[in-house]
Amino acid sequence: MVAGGGSISGMIQRSTDLITPGPALVDPFGRAVTYIRVSVTDRCDFRCVYCMSEDMSFLPKSDLLTLEELDRLCSAFVTRGTRKIRITGGEPLVRRNIMTLFRSLSRHLDSGALEEITVTTNGSQLARYAKELAECGVKRINVSLDTLDPDQFRKITRWGDLSKVLAGIDAAQDAGMSVKINAVALRDVNEHEFVPMIEWAHKRKCDLTFIEVMPLGEIDGERVDQYLPLSQVRAKLMDHFTMEESSHRTGGPARYVRVKETGGLLGFITPLTHNFCESCNRVRVTCTGTLYMCLGQEDAADLRAPLRASESNDLLDQEIVRAIARKPKGHDFIIDRTGDRPAVGRHMSVTGG
Repeated sequence: MVAGGGSISGMIQRSTDLITPGPALVDPFGRAVTYIRVSVTDRCDFRCVYCMSEDMSFLPKSDLLTLEELDRLCSAFVTRGTRKIRITGGEPLVRRNIMTLFRSLSRHLDSGALEEITVTTNGSQLARYAKELAECGVKRINVSLDTLDPDQFRKITRWGDLSKVLAGIDAAQDAGMSVKINAVALRDVNEHEFVPMIEWAHKRKCDLTFIEVMPLGEIDGERVDQYLPLSQVRAKLMDHFTMEESSHRTGGPARYVRVKETGGLLGFITPLTHNFCESCNRVRVTCTGTLYMCLGQEDAADLRAPLRASESNDLLDQEIVRAIARKPKGHDFIIDRTGDRPAVGRHMSVTGG
């Protein structure tokens, strides 16, 4: 419980008492929007080289939605057919009192209105929170982990401690949660580790997904130097493993194969070499209440203003419906080899992973 007798949780519950179900959200291309990724903070205790600069300026805490407002916003989406919520950051588990939000959202799991609450985390705080997350109904988490070498881990994250992340994965599995490892493919940085990472992850009963670098936000250095096409990665891995096509899906953009030698699943997220937008059922909400209908587009809707304009959700619901009506067919990611600007100006830590 939160210090002070759980008053935050009580306020969260009361903030959604007036919500009533509405029709499902469907975009202009006939895709039902059933999955939202919600960033609860832009702050992170790492400074990964492909994600952000080392000297970052984060949002004033006063700009962030309160936990009560985040719950009310999520609940509004649930009433319009959202079946899956992923909590992201920055690093979501550094948000003060964050377990209050998980405890409150779990009521939608209990009622059957929501199928799943998941988390994307860097794992640094998992040893502390894994048991509570499991108690709130979280059954599956994604842990970002790009290397198993402690020195390389420190170079990639700048501030991270690999031993804490590995302890967090242990704690999550001990709590009964399944863990998927997400690894960003970085040219000349971690590509020599891909085979042992697959073997390590699958031995631990963790699925592993490789992700191409995404051109989001200014960083220290050039993304063209980091970019490694996963088509090349997959071709090289086939020298070591037999990959069998799999129909496994988690609701996200990854496409999976099963590695015959290990029995585990291996995913590929390819925003540049293969656009994954045709079946997109997702939108993203930032910690300030900005709704992005597409990760790779700048068009957005302000949900904070209608959220705060009335205790009723009528204005909020109207703005959500208008926004979904503008959801594009897909993104246009490209890493520009001639320019010096990212495809999208905001950092991934702003939008949410």
